[in-house]
Amino acid sequence: MGTVTRGTTNPNRLRRMDRWIAAAHGAELRRAADPVAVDLGYGAAPWTAVELLARLRSVAPHARVVGVEIDPARVAAARPYERDGLVFRHGGFEVPLAGRPSLIRAANVLRQYDEGEVAGVWERLCARLAPADPASGSRGGLLVEGTCDEIGRRHAWVALGPEGPRTVTFATRLGSLDRPSDLAERLPKALIHRNVSGEPVHAFLRDFDRAWAAAAPYASYGARQRWMRAVRDLTADWPVVDGPVRWRQGEVTVAWGALEPRG
Repeated sequence: MGTVTRGTTNPNRLRRMDRWIAAAHGAELRRAADPVAVDLGYGAAPWTAVELLARLRSVAPHARVVGVEIDPARVAAARPYERDGLVFRHGGFEVPLAGRPSLIRAANVLRQYDEGEVAGVWERLCARLAPADPASGSRGGLLVEGTCDEIGRRHAWVALGPEGPRTVTFATRLGSLDRPSDLAERLPKALIHRNVSGEPVHAFLRDFDRAWAAAAPYASYGARQRWMRAVRDLTADWPVVDGPVRWRQGEVTVAWGALEPRG
């Protein structure tokens, strides 16, 4: 279920997203009896699935990864890379697993779809996630959907649970950044066409640029210190949900409700 993507991929392209997943969702993966992660639409080469397994196992040693591709030829090409904890299957948004995964990562998949199709895809994928279990403190599985550039310097993604969207994260290689609004070109499909006056994401990026300009004196200490100061200033007006440990990585995560499209 879905459409074949261009399939472009590069080794280490999704490192920023994977690093965030390991930090934000590692405890949930460790708690799961069978922590299965899906790399949905991994592309013409299996590098992102191979890397995801290694990165998840650094925080959840029993994690397994299933690479899912809608193009049968890509699945056949990936099969030689199967190993303990890593398999490849033919499929799409139906996510062809017997159980419910703890994680679905869909990077650079929805970019080719119309904005009006995004909500339906999100709903379908969230319905496949492991459910929340209040008794154990589990919030359930996580869907991470977003877009990055070809070598992973700039990335933005939405994190969703079984209940729907939770947060939006912006991540960048700080040395490549002229101003925060440079990340607008990598907004997820649900937001990329909303970077216009009157929309919350446009106001957020405008305020981020202003905070970045005001933090210019910190540039003498390096781009990281300037970024951290700008994000700290943003917290006065925007619901930033992470802290300095993540900011140092060139990240900032904001509650979805503050950026979701109007109308």
